[in-house]
Amino acid sequence: MTGLSWVPTSCTLPTEQQPLRIAEWDQLFTETLTEVTRPCQLRLHLVLAGGLGVEERVRDLASRESGCCSFFTFTVTPDHGGTDDVHLDVEVDAAHERVLAALHLRAADAAVGAGRSQ
Repeated sequence: MTGLSWVPTSCTLPTEQQPLRIAEWDQLFTETLTEVTRPCQLRLHLVLAGGLGVEERVRDLASRESGCCSFFTFTVTPDHGGTDDVHLDVEVDAAHERVLAALHLRAADAAVGAGRSQ
């Protein structure tokens, strides 16, 4: 989805800051996303290539996003299987499935744009 049409009215982030936040997500996805799956309609699972500061960056962005869009539940889990990947699960309630679908599309588009197919 393009533009801000998918941002829900329940988001309390000031309108002028919304494009900046979206750009932060896009940049994170472009730089680090290695896998995106939708295990169920209300959950998105992202695998981000770790590295210096990536986990902290993901935690910070997820925390700020939760602050303005309380319908999101973010779970950040470092990979303990020998990689430094960071797993990010994003869950929403049924009323916000459309927002999760838009986030999924943005993530997949960013990965493809960075040369990683999804």
